[in-house]
Amino acid sequence: MTKEIGEFVRTRRKAGNLTQRELGELAGVGTRFVSELERGKESLRLDVVNRVLAVFGKCLGIADAPKQDEA
Repeated sequence: MTKEIGEFVRTRRKAGNLTQRELGELAGVGTRFVSELERGKESLRLDVVNRVLAVFGKCLGIADAPKQDEA
């Protein structure tokens, strides 16, 4: 899921002609955080991830997990 979020952020950032620094300023986070988010780093704080997603009108939420096949 972290890779999907990172890809979403990178795609939207580039579509908006924003640098990582500009996105960080809009979201109130550092450039390093934006870089780590886009690379899919797994140990990021969700509240800070939501600040970045809010720039694009999105936030993380509860979703049903895909069912795993039983062996």
